[in-house]
Amino acid sequence: MGWFKKSDSTKQTNKVPSSGADDGQAAPALSPSKPIKTHNKRLPNELLKKYAPLRSLDEEYINLLPHSIQIFSPESILFIQGQKSAQIYYLLEGSVHLQPDSDNGYEIHADDTRAHLPLNSGQLCGATATATTEVSLLIISSELNQLWANKTDSEVSCIELVDIQLPQELNDHRFFESFSAAYRDNALSLPSLPNVAIKLKEAMSKDIGVSEAVDIIHIDPPIVTKLIQVANSPIYASVNPITNCHEAVTRLGLEATRNLVMSISLKQLFQCKDKQLMKSMQSLWKRSLYVSSLSFVLAAESGTINPEDALLAGLVADIGSIPLLHFAEQHPDDYSKFSELESAMPYLRAPVGTLVLHTLGFTDELAAIPHHAEDWSYDSGEKLTMTDIVILAKLHSYISLKRSKGLPYINSIPAYSKLKEGKLNPDFSLQVLYKAQKRISSAMRMLA
Repeated sequence: MGWFKKSDSTKQTNKVPSSGADDGQAAPALSPSKPIKTHNKRLPNELLKKYAPLRSLDEEYINLLPHSIQIFSPESILFIQGQKSAQIYYLLEGSVHLQPDSDNGYEIHADDTRAHLPLNSGQLCGATATATTEVSLLIISSELNQLWANKTDSEVSCIELVDIQLPQELNDHRFFESFSAAYRDNALSLPSLPNVAIKLKEAMSKDIGVSEAVDIIHIDPPIVTKLIQVANSPIYASVNPITNCHEAVTRLGLEATRNLVMSISLKQLFQCKDKQLMKSMQSLWKRSLYVSSLSFVLAAESGTINPEDALLAGLVADIGSIPLLHFAEQHPDDYSKFSELESAMPYLRAPVGTLVLHTLGFTDELAAIPHHAEDWSYDSGEKLTMTDIVILAKLHSYISLKRSKGLPYINSIPAYSKLKEGKLNPDFSLQVLYKAQKRISSAMRMLA
């Protein structure tokens, strides 16, 4: 082993027990194995910073976190799927087999890129982990989740102070220096919502009825038409078809109507006059639509999150890329390659997206979505939240597009550990989404 001398203790054989069918006895309950050695000496911070999200914490945060190193013999059971956990596990050396509540087990090796991510970081373990070799685990208190959540939440609440962190090759680029300066000075050209969406949002804060909402929606005939189509879509349709706006709002309900009008209106923000940039806008809209539809289906399956709220939340996750493309349209001579814009989007969409949503008057919960949507380590608390739904939708969208390299396994993230309630189960992954493909397609058609 690299850091610790191998133990010559008797090898444990804590194998997953058999079913007991041969002797007529029930299989004993699994229990975690005891380590053969524990080291409480602190690792240097430079080693700890290899692991996410530790690598993004300040030294003062890392110094607050107690940790230990535990060594287990081959075939030891490290933790069990569904077990409550007050610890976060990282693989330092050796290999571990993880078995979620499904047939799709997998193995992690210490030299894998994914070994820099937690084996499990939620409040419940998302898989059963078994050592396939002698292993060393870095054990950190789950206080890390709270420290990380506090740090990211404070960044959202102080958006005007957040510096845009770009890779070095982009950071020295004149175009991105100008964009960053415009962002810091609040001088970006930010999109605005259509009049009907603004009026409806303001009116509903004063507790209006269906008739008043219909009067506002009639300001925009295309939205009226789209809302009737949505009310007649397979997701909402009953026996009798809807023929007018009043019937549509009555069927959908006021809250759902407001969120759907906002979602329908957002499509108008994804516009550019430049043909190449417009292609990027269209691609961005399609990706946002897919994440939005996944969020809708996940929320509906959860039974605890409003699907229309999740639809809107998924749709705004990447809204921060819009000002970048508008800035490029206004400064066509300042960037040389379109690929550079695409390279910068992952770094810009969180801070800029939060700024956009604050400016548009969205709630704090929705305004935080761009910041947390791809923060796989973020833990919003004990209960499943809309933020968790979008995180899960985002991760599923990358898996569906076969862009999962370097991403965590879904059962290892905090959002996943909350799927124990409602209709979701720990095997809610691609195969379930494939079964829900018709519903996803219907949700996409609602806004397309």
